[in-house]
Amino acid sequence: MTARRTTFLFTALGLLTAALFIADLAVGSVAVPLGDVWAALTGGSCDPATSDIILKIRLLKAVTALFAGAALAAGGLEMQTLFRNPLAGPYVLGVSSGAGLGVALFLLGAPLLGAPLLGVAGHSFVRSLGVAGAAWLGSALVLAIVMAVSRRIKDIMVILILGMMLGSGISSVVEILQYLSSEAALKSFVIWTMGSLGDVTGSQLALLLPVVTAGLALAVAVIKPLNLLLLGENYARTMGLNVQRTRTLIFLSTVLLAGTVTAFCGPVGFIGLAVPHLARMLFASADHRILMPGSMLAGAALLLVCDLVAKSLALPINTITALMGIPVVIFVVVRNRNIF
Repeated sequence: MTARRTTFLFTALGLLTAALFIADLAVGSVAVPLGDVWAALTGGSCDPATSDIILKIRLLKAVTALFAGAALAAGGLEMQTLFRNPLAGPYVLGVSSGAGLGVALFLLGAPLLGAPLLGVAGHSFVRSLGVAGAAWLGSALVLAIVMAVSRRIKDIMVILILGMMLGSGISSVVEILQYLSSEAALKSFVIWTMGSLGDVTGSQLALLLPVVTAGLALAVAVIKPLNLLLLGENYARTMGLNVQRTRTLIFLSTVLLAGTVTAFCGPVGFIGLAVPHLARMLFASADHRILMPGSMLAGAALLLVCDLVAKSLALPINTITALMGIPVVIFVVVRNRNIF
């Protein structure tokens, strides 16, 4: 792939992402002209109600979509390369299941123990902050377990299987909590599992952005090790790579990215699984110096598209990401019949 074509693709993808970002600010239950969007963003003359819609609601949601899409795509690329599995995603280690367990304990378990303030009946701010904190703690706990196991087990495929088994075990505990919970608490948990970009407040975004940025910085830092891992861990060791340290950095990056997005937005599916493949097809390259930034841009653009469609159809974001991501996954399975 020539440098000129790569530059053109990055420029086109960057411009597309910017255009989708502006469109996400203009489209909604109340259509806002692009001139008013620009005026609201730059402090120009604009109706106060319109300015509030743009700055206090849609801007937060669009920025969340931008960073969440980039985070999930980067995490998915890291996992696919580390495990050398095209069907791996950012949740393959059980990060999503751990977050789900934390939220289930908060929304479903707390009311069972007689603590309604911590459950669905609690104050909205306390509940919102508690859900995010519980999800992040659950993700961090799963990461701690996986990292402890990885120090004892050298075979990366065994770690993958253990991560999947851990996720299945956690899902069973969540199902028990669902079975025992009240209808109101169960409804609240089910809504969380559908994912949402619009529940992130300004104070939460101020926490989400630096954590995701740190995860993305780690993802960029391991670009060279990821290229070495393309040919397997044994080859990487012969080239002088500290595989154990690299695994730790990749796991940490993934939990910062996928765990944080899940904590604040719910388990947004298929972006991390599908986007790295879209980037490979678009750039026709296996070089992570191209794939990593390309996946971040493509993930941000795709999640903005999903948000636009979800707003237009008044549907949860996860339904749209699944409908867009499943065809990509099917294509990968059909094209790579030997992956099983």
